Amino acid sequence: MTAPVRFPRFFVTSPAPCPYLPGRSERKVFTELKGPHSDALNDALGRIGFRRSQTVAYRPSCVDCAACISVRVVAKEFRGSATQRRNLKRNSDLVTTFCRPWSTAEQFELLQRYLGHRHPGGGMASMDEVDFADMVEHTPVETWMVEYREPTFDGRPGRLVGVCLTDRQGDGLSMIYSFYEPDHTQRSGLGNYIILDHIRRVAEEGLPYVYLGYWVEGAARMQYKVRYRPLERLTRAGWTRFSDAEQDALIAAAAATRRVDALPLDGSGKDGVPGGQGQYRLPD
Repeated sequence: MTAPVRFPRFFVTSPAPCPYLPGRSERKVFTELKGPHSDALNDALGRIGFRRSQTVAYRPSCVDCAACISVRVVAKEFRGSATQRRNLKRNSDLVTTFCRPWSTAEQFELLQRYLGHRHPGGGMASMDEVDFADMVEHTPVETWMVEYREPTFDGRPGRLVGVCLTDRQGDGLSMIYSFYEPDHTQRSGLGNYIILDHIRRVAEEGLPYVYLGYWVEGAARMQYKVRYRPLERLTRAGWTRFSDAEQDALIAAAAATRRVDALPLDGSGKDGVPGGQGQYRLPD
C-alpha cells in the first residue's frame, strides 16, 4: 500500500524593511525542508522561484511589490562576452574542489575579509563562526562548498581565494552564497569567475541551468546578474528569456553604476540570503 503524500505547510514572515529598495517592506512565504524527500521538494520549489536558507525554502511574497525576479542562466547556450572569456582564461589555473558542506576556519576568515570590504556594516558582518557553520552545515539537500585555490608546485593546498555554497538540483546548480578574496593584487573578477565556472561545469554535465537567485530592477548591487546571457526570468507565464535588446540595455545600465551605489541599503545580507533563521518561525 502506497504511503500518503504529505504536502508541505507554508507560512508567511512578518513584514520587515526591504533590503533592496528603500522605503519598502518585504515579506516571505516559506516552508521547512525535512525528511527523506527534501531534495525532491527543494528541486520542485527551486523551479518556481524558491531559494534555500539552511533548512527553509522561501520566496518573496510582498503585498504591493513584485520587484524580486528569479533568474537563471541557460548554460548550454551561454555566450560569454570578451571580458568574460578573458576572465575564464586569466583564472583557469585555479584549482576547484567540491567539498562536503563542512565549515572551516580558513573559509570563515575569507568570508570576514570579503564582508568587511564589500559589505561593511552589513547584517552578515556580525556572523561568528557558529553562525557560519549553521549557514553551511544545516542543509537537508545535496550541497557542496566549492573551493577555489591558487595552484602550488609542491602538491599542498594553495591559497583559498573563493568559495561558493552550492546546491545540486535535478536541472543544474543553484548558487546559494559566494564570497572571495576582495582585494587580490594579481587577480580580478573572482566573483564573476565563480559564476562562469559554475556555468561551464553545468554545461559540461549536460544540465540546463545555473540559478542565480533574485534579480531586482532598481537595486544597483543586483545588476551584475544581467551580464550572463542567455538569461531567463520567472514570470506568471513561466520562465521566459530576456530579449537581446533588453539585456543589452540592462548591461549598459549596470556598467554605468558606481560601486558606491551598490552597497547594502540597510545592512542586510546579499542576494536574498538572510542574516539568520530568526525571521522564519514555525508555529508550535
